[in-house]
Amino acid sequence: MIIQPKIRGFICTTAHPIGCEAHVVEQINYIKSKGPIAGGPKKVLVIGSSTGYGLASRITAAFGCGAATMGVFFEKESDGKRTATAGWYNTVAFEKAALAQGLYVKSFNGDAFSDEMRQKVTAAIKNDLGQVDCVIYSLASPRRVDPKTGQLYKSVLKPKGVAYTNKSIDFEKNEVISVTLETAVDQEVQDTIKVMGGEDWQLWIEALTNQGLLAPQAVTVAYSYIGPDVTTPVYRNGTIGAAKDHLEATAHSLDALIKKQGGRAFVSVNKALVTQSSSAIPFIPLYFVILMKIMKHKNIHEDCIHQIQRLFADRLYNNRPLTEVPTDGQGRIRIDELEMRQDVQEEVAAVWKNITDMNLWQVSDVKGYNEDFLKLFGFGMAGVDYNADINPEVLIPSIIENQ
Repeated sequence: MIIQPKIRGFICTTAHPIGCEAHVVEQINYIKSKGPIAGGPKKVLVIGSSTGYGLASRITAAFGCGAATMGVFFEKESDGKRTATAGWYNTVAFEKAALAQGLYVKSFNGDAFSDEMRQKVTAAIKNDLGQVDCVIYSLASPRRVDPKTGQLYKSVLKPKGVAYTNKSIDFEKNEVISVTLETAVDQEVQDTIKVMGGEDWQLWIEALTNQGLLAPQAVTVAYSYIGPDVTTPVYRNGTIGAAKDHLEATAHSLDALIKKQGGRAFVSVNKALVTQSSSAIPFIPLYFVILMKIMKHKNIHEDCIHQIQRLFADRLYNNRPLTEVPTDGQGRIRIDELEMRQDVQEEVAAVWKNITDMNLWQVSDVKGYNEDFLKLFGFGMAGVDYNADINPEVLIPSIIENQ
């Protein structure tokens, strides 16, 4: 099969196995270039490990800390007619590199929200690792089935209180457009909290704690976002923000729970980046192409792997006691501090005010955004022959072992 990108809306429906491997190797090489992270974790569970911040977390744990890693995700393998999803190919590449370095890996593909998956993973931890000393929670899903009731909940992206209208970008036409999001009803807010809040994270940590699988002084981190004033009405003050508030409240309750054995629970507020999930959020992509150009000009732009390397090396570990992890007034780790710098945000606001179709390419980094978006699916990587006929059917080594 000759695999080329096929874009539909805000997603790419194809992925390139060799390109995804090149992208993963690029991230691995970056982590290796930064050197070992002293005092880092040795047995790590990443829930949502196949793309974006979750994948970067697994790579950092393995190649920066020498950790054994377990990953949980929901991806689709190739059926011979269609490619696998990018996360599937990312995991193939990660495991290949980790196994070559003699590292333990095990991956689980399925519904991370289900009790069945929790039971499979906790059994594997008990049998293979004994305990884990770090749990990263990085799930992004538009829907969730409550494992207790069987009810399906769907998240929505809407403001609360009043409708919100602002600029956005149509990447298919590369045009600045106006988008209006209608206000959410209370049930939509509650449903979004059920999907994207902290309930599932809490179920995972309670399952590990109740079975004695969380090591003393273990750390668990969930990822969040705050963002600028321009996106506040639809993001932080909208339905997603309500879910993030719940996530942060959950962090406080989990922190109290695992502090009893010297552990800590945190929310890490990360910067805006090109990810499969963020591409679907109106206003955010336009904000990001402006932000990207400004941060690149100031030489402070970071991708997922740079962010997570800093999280591990400068915040959580490097022989730093857990009692001294730096947080803001709400107890959150902030690795979005470069994005939220006053000079950066002032420049973003000035560009936002005046951006139009006529100056879009001059005042923002649409080209860089498109390149980064395609890299998520393995396209545009240097040294990859995209005209070659390749087999899309590749298997994840540890999943073969599980079967």
